[in-house]
Amino acid sequence: MADDSATTSTYREEAHAIHARDVSFDFSTVPMHYIPGEVLATHVTNVMHLVLPEGERAMAACLAEALPAIDDERLREEVTGFIGQESMHASSHEGARKHLQSIGLDVDSYVEKIAWLVDRVLGEHGLSGRAEEEWLKERLGLFAGMEHFTAVIGEWLLESDVLEELGMHPTMLDLVRWHGAEEVEHRSVVFDAYMHVDGGYARRVRTGLLASGLLLPLFVVSTAYLYRKDPSPAKGRFWGQQFVSATLRGVIPSFTTFFTEMPRYLRPSFHPSQLGSMDNALRYLAHSPAARS
Repeated sequence: MADDSATTSTYREEAHAIHARDVSFDFSTVPMHYIPGEVLATHVTNVMHLVLPEGERAMAACLAEALPAIDDERLREEVTGFIGQESMHASSHEGARKHLQSIGLDVDSYVEKIAWLVDRVLGEHGLSGRAEEEWLKERLGLFAGMEHFTAVIGEWLLESDVLEELGMHPTMLDLVRWHGAEEVEHRSVVFDAYMHVDGGYARRVRTGLLASGLLLPLFVVSTAYLYRKDPSPAKGRFWGQQFVSATLRGVIPSFTTFFTEMPRYLRPSFHPSQLGSMDNALRYLAHSPAARS
């Protein structure tokens, strides 16, 4: 076990009860392009509905595997709450995906490929002994790196007003902001679990770089796939032009985030609590229409 006294100190300063919220989303009135006039930006958001459910199930399974190795009672409580939140994220985004499938966005075959890929890359693999322990540490490192990016994007979703100004459908806006707020809320959990179970800096660097290298092409490929599958004749011919335009106008987070965030994450003294204030996230969670319904 790693010597994580410094991390635990920082963790406890920010620690509060993390729990799964009973949310409900009504997707029945959500149109195909729920960000008006922004086909590409809509599909960038749709990546969450395709990729995240399987990834978050794998992450929850990995944290459940790690629980027996975590003897800090407070961290165990946070990991348990994290697992509940990730399961709720997966089911909520799956509901959005099924709705979009029902109105003509055919993505089931792609979702099956994502599920296969996640299982092949991030599954348990039936290992035992030392190999099982090392693979668990490796996955915790990978997920800690991925969670850094989801927390940063979660902050963007909470702080940016552009989606609301563009008239994004309120249900989908609440879905992504609720999810973003919980990503900010539990931003430290996987990192602290990794530091507790392993904590090696070399592995953190390697898995952080790998997480960045995996997420960016996955988002680009998935967005391109969704754009091709979009049945609307008015979607436009060139998704690349829309991608550049949406990025420059701040309608979607910049892809450079996957590069510019790495120096911060790779600092030896880094801890997720050093990211932005959690106040915005907790305020949103207290007033989210879905969480209050």
